Amino acid sequence: MDLNDNLKLENQLCFAIYACSREITRLYRTVLEKYDITYPQYLTLLVLWEHDRLTVKELGELLYLDSGTLTPMLKRMEAMDLIKRVRAMDDERKVWIELTEKANDLKKEAVCIPQLCFPHFGLTQKQYLDLLAQMKQILENLQKKTRNVK
Repeated sequence: MDLNDNLKLENQLCFAIYACSREITRLYRTVLEKYDITYPQYLTLLVLWEHDRLTVKELGELLYLDSGTLTPMLKRMEAMDLIKRVRAMDDERKVWIELTEKANDLKKEAVCIPQLCFPHFGLTQKQYLDLLAQMKQILENLQKKTRNVK
């Protein structure tokens, strides 16, 4: 590969992931309109459906979101009656995020969302699972590197 090829946009993994992420978000946005939730809210619900109850800090860590981004979204989700924010009795600084009945009902409807989006990826199930494993590995490797930088 020519040295100049290193600087071509088409040869950048970071750009391919960035552009792909934007397109996937656009696809999900279209599907999620029916449920009146945004893509970040959907991701938040996925995590809460899996864990039932998390602190704001735990939720932020799992979603890779800082509190400045997470807090306004959680306030909107609370106003939509999807979550409850509950202060811990032992430490008022700790806030638990819990699902409401409305959010649990939504889970029953939302179970089809991955199946609605999957065909648009143009991958076999094996390709999908392989790519998912590769992306998780890249994320894990990057996390190790960035933890050492701090």
